[in-house]
Amino acid sequence: MNNKFDALKDDDSGDHDQDQGSPKDSEKEKTEDEDKEQNTSKKKMVVPGAGEHPLQYNYTFWYSRRTPGRPASTQSYEQNIKQIGSFASVEQFWRFYSHMIRPGDLTGHSDFHLFKEGIKPMWEDDANKMGGKWIIRLRKGLASRCWENLILAMLGEQFMVGEEICGAVVSVRFQEDIISIWNKTASDQATTARIRDTLRRVLNLPPNTIMEYKTHTDSIKAWEDFHGLVNASGGR
Repeated sequence: MNNKFDALKDDDSGDHDQDQGSPKDSEKEKTEDEDKEQNTSKKKMVVPGAGEHPLQYNYTFWYSRRTPGRPASTQSYEQNIKQIGSFASVEQFWRFYSHMIRPGDLTGHSDFHLFKEGIKPMWEDDANKMGGKWIIRLRKGLASRCWENLILAMLGEQFMVGEEICGAVVSVRFQEDIISIWNKTASDQATTARIRDTLRRVLNLPPNTIMEYKTHTDSIKAWEDFHGLVNASGGR
């Protein structure tokens, strides 16, 4: 796929957050707490380096892995999802991406998530709770290419739906792989239709490909119904 990102070379120079200065002894405990908060905020304010190509939005990579067959709770899911890092420019993206394993090489029940900075890849996040996602199920062997094409299109603002895009997920499973793109407003049919059509184009999907749109409220209800049955039958 031709994309402006393809012409940009990887750069090995790192983007490391600077540590705060040593606190005065008399206020050490208080200052350390403040430093933790400042460092947390600092990590959320990644900026492009000098001469780099800024993206329209900052993004964060996340990774999660779950043991199949073990019932998950919202709390355990949140604890299980790990932040890989955030970036603000094309060059910073390639620095992360070039060192990440490709989805097709992941094993087990694993997920990569790429979301706008400040949005957690969870249904309950304020940016997601009124939204939904387009879901495409892939046969094995296609996930790596489709994931790369999807995230390059997202970073390159090819969906043309303003601030509606929240992020994207690739889910590696035993029999199939699943990719999805999340948006803020499930009730906006014009927006969801445009996302669907752009998705078909950037992934070069065959006309008969099945695409499912699912609201996060439906996902939450299905999850609660399923786990209610599991718990009622003696699970967990």
